[in-house]
Amino acid sequence: MIRTSEIKTSAPEVFVNETQRLVYGALARLEIPFARIDNDPAVTMEDCAAVDAALGVPTVKTLLLCNRQRTMFYLYVMPGNKPFSTKDFGAALQISRVSFAPAEMLHAFLGTEVGATTPLSLVADPERRVRLIIDKAAVQPESIGCPDGTTTCYMRIATADLLQKFLPAAGHEPTFI
Repeated sequence: MIRTSEIKTSAPEVFVNETQRLVYGALARLEIPFARIDNDPAVTMEDCAAVDAALGVPTVKTLLLCNRQRTMFYLYVMPGNKPFSTKDFGAALQISRVSFAPAEMLHAFLGTEVGATTPLSLVADPERRVRLIIDKAAVQPESIGCPDGTTTCYMRIATADLLQKFLPAAGHEPTFI
């Protein structure tokens, strides 16, 4: 069982990586409130059960995908309890083949490791190399849970703040499927 801290409403005192620093800088600049917890490393959705309970919201699943040629990249945000289907994803976007992007591309484009990817990590992609795709069901709750760019800190953020403030400021317009 993953251990979690009490809820906090301020940024960590020390940042683990540059993406985490950028995330909290953007949240402060945009005056977006959040609640966060520190936790043992959580990489899988099964690991996130304790995170969901501590934050009181469902954690979204965020995947970096690419086409076969590795020339197009997609950050897919979906409900954490929904299985991912490459066939359904590709059909929704009219892409013949997609696969998981290699870990080194995840780090190069978004500055995160596997398990730490979050819609908030798009703040580390000012060149807009990654296209944001959101499953409509993922943004139905009033708030969502997601990592802050690390596997050891998850946060709750209002869905409206994510969609109406954070993503526009990061320069990423979502495509909903």
